[in-house]
Amino acid sequence: MEIFKIIEPTVTKVPVVISIPHAGTFIPEDIKSKMDPEISSQLDDTDWFIDKLYSFATELGITIITANYSRWVVDLNRDPENHALYSDGRVITDVVTITDFNGNKIYNDDHTPNQQEVSRRVELYHKPYHKKLNEFLQKTKAEFGKVLLFDAHSIRKSVPGIRPEDFPDLILGDNDETSASPELIKTTIDSLQNKGYGFSHNHPFKGGYITRSFGNPKENIHALQLEMCKTNYMDSSETIYDEANARRIQLVLKETLVNLIETSNKI
Repeated sequence: MEIFKIIEPTVTKVPVVISIPHAGTFIPEDIKSKMDPEISSQLDDTDWFIDKLYSFATELGITIITANYSRWVVDLNRDPENHALYSDGRVITDVVTITDFNGNKIYNDDHTPNQQEVSRRVELYHKPYHKKLNEFLQKTKAEFGKVLLFDAHSIRKSVPGIRPEDFPDLILGDNDETSASPELIKTTIDSLQNKGYGFSHNHPFKGGYITRSFGNPKENIHALQLEMCKTNYMDSSETIYDEANARRIQLVLKETLVNLIETSNKI
C-alpha cells in the first residue's frame, strides 16, 4: 500500500496544494490485530470521503496529496514529538493514539504501542508524507514565488470528548492568524461566511501540526486549515456520502478556492 496518493491538476497548475491527511482507511494487519475489533471496524475519527468532496479542485489547477493510511496507524496532523496542540481539557490524541476523540480505547486491553513502535510508525508513515508535502510546497514556491497549503479536514457534528456543544459547520484555522497572510485569511473568511453555514475562526480548531509547521508567510509559504462538519456533505447519520448535500458545500468550497487563487496571484 502506498503511503499517499498524488492527484495532479487537469488544467494549468496554480500555486495551491491541498493536503488531505485523514481520509485514509488502510491499517496493516499486524496493527489491526491488536485493536479492539468493534472500534477498528468503525474508524470513527476518519475524515470520510473528504478526498471525494475536494476532487473537483484538480479542475482548478490544484495539486492534491491524500494519505492512504488511517490516522489510527499514525496521525499526520500531530507533532511527531507529541507536543500537545491544545491545553483546554479536551481529549488529546497523540501521533500514535491509543484512544478515539471521545477517549474510547482503540487497542485490546493487553496492548499499548510502546515508544519503539511509535518511532517505527513515525519513520514509516509520518515522515514520508511530510517530506513529500514539503517537496510540493518548495517546488511550487520556486515556480510561482509563493504557495498556499490548504489542509482539508472533517469531523462529526458532535464530539463530546472535545467539547460539549456541537461544532460550527465550517472552522477556519490559521494558528491565530500567523500561518498565512492577512489577505489570504480575509479572502477565506469572506468566502465562507454568510453562505448558509455556521462559521468560526480559530475556535475550537486553529490548525494542527501541518498548518503550524508549514505555514510561514514571511517565506511566502502560507497554510490554512478548514475543518468542517460531516453533516455538510454526508447524511444525518454521518456514514453515507450525500451527493445533493455535497454539491451545496462544493459550491462554497469552489468559490473559496477560486478566490484564494486570485488572491495568491496578487500577493
